[in-house]
Amino acid sequence: MLLHKIRQWSGIQRRLYPEPEDLKIKENKIHSSMMSHFVMVHGASHGAWCWFKVRALLETSGYKVTCLDLTSAGIDRTDPNTVFTLEEYNKPLINLLHNLPHNEKVILVGHSIGGLNLTDAINRFGYGKIHTAVYVAADMSDRRTEDVKVLFPASINQGAAQNGISPDMFELEYALGPDKFPTSIMVKKEYQRELYYHMSPVEDSTLASMVLKPAPARVFACAPFEGGPPDAAKVRRVYIRTLNDHLFKLENQDAMIAKCNPSQIFNIDSEHCPFFSNPLVLSGLLVQLAASIN
Repeated sequence: MLLHKIRQWSGIQRRLYPEPEDLKIKENKIHSSMMSHFVMVHGASHGAWCWFKVRALLETSGYKVTCLDLTSAGIDRTDPNTVFTLEEYNKPLINLLHNLPHNEKVILVGHSIGGLNLTDAINRFGYGKIHTAVYVAADMSDRRTEDVKVLFPASINQGAAQNGISPDMFELEYALGPDKFPTSIMVKKEYQRELYYHMSPVEDSTLASMVLKPAPARVFACAPFEGGPPDAAKVRRVYIRTLNDHLFKLENQDAMIAKCNPSQIFNIDSEHCPFFSNPLVLSGLLVQLAASIN
């Protein structure tokens, strides 16, 4: 079984919390959570396609998996230079959650800046639709307008400096004029493997370089969150640290964790994109979380 392989192969460590008894999974618990529904949310420039390895592993183990293209991402034809608000960008996820059966809750999994989409969904739907939100090297902050942005701040130069990377590694478009905040952003092709995929198989990073798209920069720069439903605090929020990340440096992930105080923290030996470099361990963590749901 997948869980058995994970235990043999992985060197997963918890950073701050000892493993609670309810996560010491027994094989007979797996069957009770086989129908858990994972909803996978990609980060900037990626799409539903990036989860193909994790989706195959989870579906083979009996789970339901939905991978979304956010507005302007993946096969969605919307011009990212025309997407200005998180509400518009997140519409595919909002629609999916709105149309869930009334008694179904999902496990949201968000990568990188896709963490904003998870937090937006929690603030809209609360525990009624979402049992757990898993942030994979992701922005899990519940702010936007006043706080410093982690990956895409009001100043691109400032954001790059925070993460120890050069702003010259990004390609920007200014559809509203050169004196305005950029309307789209993308890591330049020559830096994509270094920042995203330096531990991934070359064939995966080669494929990714062919399908990555510019992302709507204004969405990430200002995504205000307002108070959610009363039960939003009941949603379990989990963080997965990527230990060899060149884009979202580990010290910045730790600063995010210290500020946002997730209920559980896991480590994974990966660069920024564990769905390519370490899909077996990532899938195993998700299986553990699903199996722990009563």
